[in-house]
Amino acid sequence: MHGKTVLVTGGAGYIGSHTVVELINAGYDPIILDDFRNSQPWIIDRIGEITKITPTFHKVDCQDEIAVKEVVKNYPNAIGLIHFAADKAVGESVEKPIQYYQNNIGTLCTVLSAMKSFGIKHLVFSSSCTVYGDADTAIVTEESPVKEATSPYGDTKITSEKIIKYNSDAVEDFGSTLLRYFNPIGAHPSSLIGELPQGVPNNLMPYITQTAKGIREKLTVFGSDYDTPDGTNIRDYIHVMDLAKAHVKALQYLTNTECKSCVTFNLGTGKGTSVLEIIKAFENVNQLKLNYEIGPRREGDVAQIYANAEKAKEVLDWTCEYTLNDALKHSWEWEKGIGE
Repeated sequence: MHGKTVLVTGGAGYIGSHTVVELINAGYDPIILDDFRNSQPWIIDRIGEITKITPTFHKVDCQDEIAVKEVVKNYPNAIGLIHFAADKAVGESVEKPIQYYQNNIGTLCTVLSAMKSFGIKHLVFSSSCTVYGDADTAIVTEESPVKEATSPYGDTKITSEKIIKYNSDAVEDFGSTLLRYFNPIGAHPSSLIGELPQGVPNNLMPYITQTAKGIREKLTVFGSDYDTPDGTNIRDYIHVMDLAKAHVKALQYLTNTECKSCVTFNLGTGKGTSVLEIIKAFENVNQLKLNYEIGPRREGDVAQIYANAEKAKEVLDWTCEYTLNDALKHSWEWEKGIGE
């Protein structure tokens, strides 16, 4: 392999698997740690199909500190760690708060402890725009205030960011990036990997594709009376491939600049799209009709939020390359082929 070893927790998951592909393409040797609770083992083989290099993986629960350290000690020359392993559904977190705190906070503490034990100095962390809560403005920058969380999931991201900042202060020569994602959609253009929700999807895009495929009877749009042009929520939808490339750029930034602090980046397109606009665009791009209805608002949803991602452009030299239509097409191509 290339000798630039990177540990990737949750590397078989949705964003993790696409990032592993981009790491391999960029000449890194990613080592996946995953227990497949939100993914499938065959994703590893698909990564191999795409890149012609099947990554090394270890089946491990990242809450298990002893097991994680057993793996990490085998890679003393790892240049960094990208931490994806976490539960990620707002609604589920309200129903299962203990699970979310144990997994999301627990895995992070375990990983940071292992990094300290074996001298790994660079962390790329998977955070979320949920930390901005019900933001004061529709467009948020990294300087926008972090608001009181509206869900246990959101609180785990806010708390994780605090832990990483304190750890960066406490551990000598430790550098980290907090990547605040907006709404990842899409799939790899090969249709070999993509979003693979367990059970009923919590996110809009897989619900749209499953409705189009007939797995779900209909799609419910949560609320049409928001203060937006068409009354539906506005979000910043970013192609998962662009998001994956940002992780590679963040890792390069940490290693090339020998960053010793904790730096935050918004990752989004900078453009807001409403739920109804997404539905119409999906129908147009893929030449089909979706069965959808308007329902009541969903608890905890903010009217609109999208990214100012200028900092990532300036500091990381990163910009989005894929369009919304690309993402909608790739999502549908992936959905049609799942399980085949």
